[in-house]
Amino acid sequence: MKAWRMLTLCVSITAMLIVSGCGGKLENPLNWEIKEFSYSNQEGKTVGLKELKGKVWVADFIFTSCETVCPPMTANMMKLQEMLAKEDITDVTFVSFSVDPEVDKPEVRKDFMKNYDFGKAKWQFLGDYSQQEIQEFAMKNFQTPVSKPKNNSQVIHGTSLYLVDQSGKVVKKYSALNVPYEEIVKDIETIR
Repeated sequence: MKAWRMLTLCVSITAMLIVSGCGGKLENPLNWEIKEFSYSNQEGKTVGLKELKGKVWVADFIFTSCETVCPPMTANMMKLQEMLAKEDITDVTFVSFSVDPEVDKPEVRKDFMKNYDFGKAKWQFLGDYSQQEIQEFAMKNFQTPVSKPKNNSQVIHGTSLYLVDQSGKVVKKYSALNVPYEEIVKDIETIR
């Protein structure tokens, strides 16, 4: 009888571990709700929260004439996409919001994107809004500052990657310069 109870206990513990590993829950998620938006991508097509609902996406804030952090941020996002592809995770969308919309017209964004190979991944580089709008959007939805000083071609902005779940909530924030790739891949596997 003891052996039977021990076997039942082992099976129960194993089942609990399996179920807890498949729950799709992240520890301490941010749960910052993103308000509805609708912007244009590099092809001039509308991309907004409505089009991204039901998808896991990774977001950042960059601009094409950036002389410092944006090229490595974008290269790191590309490396993340490559790591996800190796794990056969190809349904993640990458979304970059231009923080210099007056300069980053669709053709400029499209030309910038030629420097990076995102493979089969969807990369949406959004723009076609005012400077004031992106500054407010970034702060209200991603809790990150964006500021373009007068008489300066460089924009001040945060250097984070944001993991957004299928319901349109920012669930995690990571460094886009010292990227914790394995952690992001694990978090994406957890919520998809």
